Amino acid sequence: MAQLVKLVDYVSRYENDLTRYQTQFIRLKRYQWKRVRNQWEHGDDLFENQTEEEPEDAREDNRWYSLLFKKWRKNRDEEIEEEVTADEEEGAETDFAFEAAISERPNSMEKLKKSYQDQLFQFQLKWASSTLYDRSRVDPKYFSDTLLKQLTLRLPDSFLLFYYPIVKVNKAPVELDIILLSPTACYCITALEDERMAAYIGSSDRFWLKKVGEQEIKVLNPTIALNRMEKVVSSFFTAANVELPIKKLIVSRNGYIDYPGTPYETTTIDRKTYEKWIAQLSGNPSPMKHTQFKAAQAILDHAQTTAMSRLFDADEISEEQ
Repeated sequence: MAQLVKLVDYVSRYENDLTRYQTQFIRLKRYQWKRVRNQWEHGDDLFENQTEEEPEDAREDNRWYSLLFKKWRKNRDEEIEEEVTADEEEGAETDFAFEAAISERPNSMEKLKKSYQDQLFQFQLKWASSTLYDRSRVDPKYFSDTLLKQLTLRLPDSFLLFYYPIVKVNKAPVELDIILLSPTACYCITALEDERMAAYIGSSDRFWLKKVGEQEIKVLNPTIALNRMEKVVSSFFTAANVELPIKKLIVSRNGYIDYPGTPYETTTIDRKTYEKWIAQLSGNPSPMKHTQFKAAQAILDHAQTTAMSRLFDADEISEEQ
């Protein structure tokens, strides 16, 4: 399961400590799957609260969070502390803990796995939009975003995903498309997801032609956004001394792309080739690499974040402003 490092401009766990959270996520995911699978195999109730002891690594993480939180709290005004301590600790426990709970007993291992992955995806969105101190408001559309869900669920743990991140270039915010970091390459992806069975006729002009049935519509040439993204990411890598090949992809899961003049450095993937492409990525056996982490950190260092403190709700923030 690919790790969602950055979603739009939401605050992310990975911004605090990239290497720590990626290993913690993998450990937590595997531990919870083992627990759920064992319960299912032995006919236990999958949605009752469990008292099974946490693994030692998880207890160490909880102690680390607790110490960090106490140190931070000492620097706050005592009056504020008394008002928020209970809510803050409850929020931290809710957001950092993950315990799968299957509401109905699946009749097959495959259905059990799907139910588990669906919950894990929801948990990933939480990690990609909150930290111990801050949280961002998540647009509900991302919970049902099939492309986002497919990329996270079908790709290996060793892949790091940036989904439409907003970065700062010369202090100006720039909206990018999809960046996928594998252990061996950086994929800059522009997705065409408008209508099913649409046919895109590509050219070097500013606009492409999209055909849906008898209707023909002009759409902005996707290579414009793609080339801009490649240029921005390349500048981040150069500044951070990151040497990782950048590959540019135009992807349409549900449509067709006819682009006879495709530049050699750009690949088009449509309805005919999408499954083969994602299956090939899914079979990548390479573990995470140091260069991959440097590349992810280089992007995170320029990422824009919009969030509010857990100390206040949205109404309090509005009143202060």
